[in-house]
Amino acid sequence: MPRGVPNAKKDESALRFTSFHVPLALNPKHVGSTYLKSDSQTLWSRNAIRAHRSRLALDETGSATPTETRRGSKVVVIHPGSRFLRIGRASDVTPLTIPNVIARKHTPPIPDPVYVEGISRPREDRKRSTPSTTASSGDEYAVNVASDDPFDAKVAAITVSLRDRMRFYKLRVTPDAARIATSFNEQFKPEVIPEANDPYYVDWIHSSDEPYHVGEKALRLANPEEMGYVVRWPIYGGNFNTRDYPSTQVIYNDIETIFREGLKQKGIEPNAYKVGSMVATFKETCMTVPQDYSVVLVIPDYYDRLYVEALVRILLIDMGFKQFCAQQESLAATYGAGISNACVVDMGAVKTSIACVDDGLVIADTRMVLSMGGNDITEFLHVLLEKISFPYRDLNLARSYDWHVMEDLKARICTLAEGDVALNLYDFYVRRPGKPTEKYGLRAYDEIILAPMCLFEPRVIEFDQKRTGMRFLTRAPDMAEEMVEQSSDKFTERYTQAMLISTQHLFPVLVSAVGLEHAPPVATPTLQTPATEGQSSAVTPQAPSAATTTPVTPAAEEPTATANDAKDEDVEMADVTAPATESAAPSTSGADEEKASDAPAKDATPSTSTEKGENADKDAAAGADAPIEIIDVDDTDTKTTTPAAVAPQPAQHPQAAPPPMIPIAYRAFNLDVSFEASKLPLDVAIFNSARAAGGDEKIRKYLQAVLVVGGTALVPGMAHALESRLQAIATPLVPNMEKVQIIPPPKDVDPRVLVWKGGAVLGKMDGVADLWVTPADWELFGMRALKERCFFL
Repeated sequence: MPRGVPNAKKDESALRFTSFHVPLALNPKHVGSTYLKSDSQTLWSRNAIRAHRSRLALDETGSATPTETRRGSKVVVIHPGSRFLRIGRASDVTPLTIPNVIARKHTPPIPDPVYVEGISRPREDRKRSTPSTTASSGDEYAVNVASDDPFDAKVAAITVSLRDRMRFYKLRVTPDAARIATSFNEQFKPEVIPEANDPYYVDWIHSSDEPYHVGEKALRLANPEEMGYVVRWPIYGGNFNTRDYPSTQVIYNDIETIFREGLKQKGIEPNAYKVGSMVATFKETCMTVPQDYSVVLVIPDYYDRLYVEALVRILLIDMGFKQFCAQQESLAATYGAGISNACVVDMGAVKTSIACVDDGLVIADTRMVLSMGGNDITEFLHVLLEKISFPYRDLNLARSYDWHVMEDLKARICTLAEGDVALNLYDFYVRRPGKPTEKYGLRAYDEIILAPMCLFEPRVIEFDQKRTGMRFLTRAPDMAEEMVEQSSDKFTERYTQAMLISTQHLFPVLVSAVGLEHAPPVATPTLQTPATEGQSSAVTPQAPSAATTTPVTPAAEEPTATANDAKDEDVEMADVTAPATESAAPSTSGADEEKASDAPAKDATPSTSTEKGENADKDAAAGADAPIEIIDVDDTDTKTTTPAAVAPQPAQHPQAAPPPMIPIAYRAFNLDVSFEASKLPLDVAIFNSARAAGGDEKIRKYLQAVLVVGGTALVPGMAHALESRLQAIATPLVPNMEKVQIIPPPKDVDPRVLVWKGGAVLGKMDGVADLWVTPADWELFGMRALKERCFFL
């Protein structure tokens, strides 16, 4: 080490393989120059001054006359999603919503459309007219597994959760409902509707010479394969759809085409935002004539760097917008709702993102992404309806018009309110190209609520299968950028604290061996769960008492179940059988308490061998008196990974400090933390996101302000379903926990466009002038411009 430089250290990020010593930065106190000692000397300030002088010069020469325009009329807000693109001016009341799909001419051979199944399927011999569960002769709430099919066991487990809630609310169960619905659906014959009597008749496109079709036109192609078109969705789950595209450049071209067509439908022609000509405004500089439109881009909370970089290049370089600003979805949702603090749950078609917003800033460690959304509800509803002989036999989810049939049916019949479960008659219409409209009748019972319950019971979702064929984005390394921005520990940047909390139970063995001697001692106190009739319900966090009720609500509004009721319920559920390979596990009386016990287990922390022995004795004593769980679908699932099968450790009380991050253990197991955390139930993920924000006070703060947005939030009963399940988890774990509150969207505002409206609010604010990034800034700084200007990212 050279003399006189005692603090010189190697750069462990970009120059880790060299012996070069990075010199220390100059001390600004010893420098006589005033360079960069004030904000006015930064490049951002100089560019702003030059732009202001250019505008004054144009005004003096009369080349440009200012016109009185509505605030935000020259700002375009773009919110790209998996199924829909929302685009429009910031001054518009509602955006233009178009399907984010494009059909482009393709040289033969045309690949056939393939639908990637994301839901478990029953065996071939049990797809139709074979119910997954059968009723019990003794108790109407009891559930029997119909066969040894793993799919039947998974559906039976969800049905048990539903029956537990129906028992609590004292709702009657219709006996033999599946057989009644199946017999009706098998005998139903469709009714043909003449074209003159169909007000929603679809004008199909049977021939076209256009090079591409965007949005609704792409979905109205009668037979795209025979016409030489390939229909693709360029965005999937907050990232690029690399499964259906041969190269990323084709994705960029399709996204730019969809953006341009959306702007045309809003009356914004390309000459309004394309690059202008060069004119001399001063002797020393040559400025570009500013374009008319700026753009606010709404990006995911947990965004991919390459995804954002590609979109910015499309908007600034290829399309030629004047300037742009990026805003995260959760922050935009709070802007649209007019609140400053909330736990935002954005439920889209492919993914569900969760993040906590504190005074206009997204807390980075609270971000989580769940790989499930509205598309999973649609597919699961189709699978459940097939079990009761869905009358439309030829339905294929790979066809756009058949998918629209299930989407419309889901929007009209699905619910999360237990009181709406009944053996009702529904109708739906099938419109196919070249055939008249057909009207079908359908009888269904609990399928309408089991389908959206997959968000809280994701055991039927095949997460590994859903990302089959997806490729990771890559690019050529930029050494100059990496030397400035690369961190010595990529692990802390790649994963959030909420994800680590949710996956620490996968490392019980290695975590205890990894050096945690510097971590503070973790207490595992005895928790008190609500009990009645003077019964004590003191339990450990790993095995909550059966006295805890499923929908925990204040006693003034709803009654609480007693421990005797829970014991009787477990006895009555004894008819439910599981395969011999399953292992017995402690059970609770409610549907959500199983997940409530999983929630603290997911953020378990290691302990010494002595503590392990004591906790094992306590768990054994508690498990001796605990009822036996009838169904444990996680054990029946053959795709369970080896680390996930390890028993979780005792949980940490939320009042203590958040569990320490253990990157060594994760690297040793080579685990994809974000992917494993995306498998959590929705209510558990929300609770873990709130826990990552801090202690008990933060948890209470965010669970009392849960803002649910997105298209899936329109499912009836979603607010109460989330409230009751979150209450069941938080009440025994958080001291002085009051009622969980779901914040409704503002009056007359569609939750699907709330995020876009938040971006429009930012585009009309005066403070947005300090956030704009111009094409020149982007070419000079790259992603650094996004970090320095959009400080909330």
